[in-house]
Amino acid sequence: MWVTRLKSLRITSMLLGLSNLVAIIIGGIFVLIVIPGCDRNRIIMPILAVSLAAILRIIAMLRSGIAQEAIAKTIQDSLSEASIFESIIRLKRRIRYKTWLWWSRFAMVITLLQIMCAIYLVFNVAKYVSHDGTSNQCLLGMASNGNQWKQKLLILFVIMVCSIPLIQCFAGFDVLKWRSFYATKDDVWKAHYHEVFDHGIREALCCLGRVEYLRVSEEDEVCSVARLLGDLVAYRASGTGHLEFLTGLALLHMHSGSPKSYQEVAMAPKEMIQEAFDFYEFAEAAYTGPLLDFGRHNVFFPCAWLYRQGILTPWTRNRRPILTGDNWWRGHAAAFLKYVDLPPETLRQGRVCQEKCEAAYFIVVLHHLQCIVISIRGTETPEDLITDGLGRECLLSVEDLDGSNHIHPNVKESVQLSFPHYGHLGIVEATRDLYMQIEGNPGDKEAKSSGFLSSLLGAGCECDGYSIYVVGHSLGGAIATLLGLRLYGQYPNLHVYAYGPLPCVDSVIAEACSEFVTSIIHDNEFSARLSVGSILRLRAAAIMALSEDSKTDTAFIFRLARRFLYISKWQRGIEVKDPSELQSPPTTVEDQNYEVHKDTSSDGDIDDDSFENPFHNEAANVNAVDNPVSQFLETVPGSENGSAGDPPEMFLPGLVIHLVPEQRNDNVPLWKSWRFQERAQHYNAYIANREDFKDIVVSPNMFLDHLPWRCRDAMQKILEAENDEGLHNEVQIV
Repeated sequence: MWVTRLKSLRITSMLLGLSNLVAIIIGGIFVLIVIPGCDRNRIIMPILAVSLAAILRIIAMLRSGIAQEAIAKTIQDSLSEASIFESIIRLKRRIRYKTWLWWSRFAMVITLLQIMCAIYLVFNVAKYVSHDGTSNQCLLGMASNGNQWKQKLLILFVIMVCSIPLIQCFAGFDVLKWRSFYATKDDVWKAHYHEVFDHGIREALCCLGRVEYLRVSEEDEVCSVARLLGDLVAYRASGTGHLEFLTGLALLHMHSGSPKSYQEVAMAPKEMIQEAFDFYEFAEAAYTGPLLDFGRHNVFFPCAWLYRQGILTPWTRNRRPILTGDNWWRGHAAAFLKYVDLPPETLRQGRVCQEKCEAAYFIVVLHHLQCIVISIRGTETPEDLITDGLGRECLLSVEDLDGSNHIHPNVKESVQLSFPHYGHLGIVEATRDLYMQIEGNPGDKEAKSSGFLSSLLGAGCECDGYSIYVVGHSLGGAIATLLGLRLYGQYPNLHVYAYGPLPCVDSVIAEACSEFVTSIIHDNEFSARLSVGSILRLRAAAIMALSEDSKTDTAFIFRLARRFLYISKWQRGIEVKDPSELQSPPTTVEDQNYEVHKDTSSDGDIDDDSFENPFHNEAANVNAVDNPVSQFLETVPGSENGSAGDPPEMFLPGLVIHLVPEQRNDNVPLWKSWRFQERAQHYNAYIANREDFKDIVVSPNMFLDHLPWRCRDAMQKILEAENDEGLHNEVQIV
């Protein structure tokens, strides 16, 4: 049993434990033998403090190791116990995890204490060094009289005391190796990271003022999000570390072929881009919190946000509309109206603060355009992140698809013959709640006829005959799509503009709503490709790219992880067998077996002789039965070995328009890419195939492309270019 425990110990834990023990012994030697005549307050007290901190550190390591072993065994045992005791097992796992986390954090506190004691010791020793070395009353004086071993022992002691806490900070606070318990068991790793993410999310929400999440013991939305994240991090079962996974992403970025050709793709009509641009400001204005200003005004974003909130004009408070969840000075209503430059009477209803799976929205009546705009906010609060994280599929009810009864008969027939249909769980729940807010209970015909929209658009009402535009960015765009799908049956004069939405429906529904839904995608933004299936395929592709790519040593992993955000794939001398096959991450094991020929770079960062495969030796076969990588890939959705229970694929809804810059240079670091992106003078808008957005594009600009104002600027440049071209043609004709 003790041999097994010793094997499960991390090497760094053993070294740190022995180092602390040696520090205790040396400290005792100094206190008892070497410096009995020294000033106790200035020498003995610092040494005693350092020794005591080392003792506490060893105790904390022992307790943390015991707690770590307990939670690991609890997670292993919980997967084999009956499901009827699931709630009890869940509570037991949470208690054990909290115990281990408490001891780990206590060890962190002791490390900080060791750093403080080391500074205290060095400060006092430095004072004695500055004194006359001929004194016989202290250690330096005794060392000067021929006792050189004492001086060397002191130097060793000071070096150890200073280096131990620093090494501890870099080595981490895990005492045992998780892999010694979990090995390559996929389900166990998922359960482990489920606990990690569950507690981490709850603590983060608590820090943001949501204390109630820490008190929840039963299954809730946070548990669902944590379970999904745990499934995504299960690449640890293949033997892949987090840094190695990042390297795999870097290799995918390098292996991706030439940019997609749009020569045979139809251009989007100018009228469609113009209308999408005209209503985009409403989707952007829905971000009434500080998030929008934080990205645009940097250091001065608090001032910009307070200005938009109307803090400087408190006398206009009573003229602003009252929104559900707004602050006492009605600042969110003021921020929305100020951004779209509309009078207060145009904003008729809205909601700002929300619970889980509830969307913030604003309803505006524009009499001069004879339309009603429903603007739905994207991700801005922790609750929105929970909605995003509920990415599992759920069944769409008949009410959810009410608008599909009024589409083209052929499309309607394909929808009816292909039941059941699926949607993104969090988005579907948020849409159902929003529909209740603006139109009432779908099962109550009287409530439906007396809903807020019905009171505006009903026969003889204020907005009789007006059009409806539902707009939203990111999460708001996906919710807008499902809301439009539900309202289209009642209000056929409706159109949805979703900017950078998440994939939220299956392929049949995505195609069926093309009549009234337009999705605008800006270049490589990640949100348009973010689904459970795409992340699982990306995870598998990264692992396979790392295991297949010749040999990879540790130094190369660090260099490549750093250069992932800096060096372009065009600088690496990459040649691919068929670039068209590498437009997206491979989805099967066979697709992974592409051949990459690497040229030696000028600085020697990439060299065939410097690689070492982290998973197996040269003779190992990737598809071997006992290979953890191949075993792991057997469960990947989209692979030939995937199980029948794979999650349904989610797609972008409606007609997809892709905004692509003509001028592009990837040879810039990430921290400069946002400035270079602003210099892209020309964009083109293409009607794209939604199948092209199934897989995530690993690119340095994949997150920056999702910033709200990037999409607006791209549409503006497209319209300006077309206007200039039209003016030039008119001049030539004249």
